[in-house]
Amino acid sequence: MITVFYDGKCGLCAREINHYRKIAQPDRFNWADVASHPQMLEGYAVSQADALRYLHAVDADGRVHKGVAAFALIWNEIDGWRRFAPMLAWPGVRHVAEAIYALFAHVRFRSYRHCRLAGTAPKMRED
Repeated sequence: MITVFYDGKCGLCAREINHYRKIAQPDRFNWADVASHPQMLEGYAVSQADALRYLHAVDADGRVHKGVAAFALIWNEIDGWRRFAPMLAWPGVRHVAEAIYALFAHVRFRSYRHCRLAGTAPKMRED
């Protein structure tokens, strides 16, 4: 099962995740809204601020995928989107997609108050 960490308070993000939920096999994904349920991140080396800034997905082996890599992981498991996942591995496409996504994520993160607040919260200690 793939766990997807997303910002449920972001309208665009929530619409996209809801689209995936409707078309994905129900037993393939665990959808975790980290804006409302930050405790879902416990056990992963991902802060709430980072999870709000970038889409994250954890594969069946426990590896965390971030940003474009998370989209590729998700798309690879959804009919209709599966054919696009390999394109994100192409060198030129990957580089451009990552640059565009990083810019979008930065602007979106600064635009939402709940993201800015999470970004200023004290970091949790990892012992």
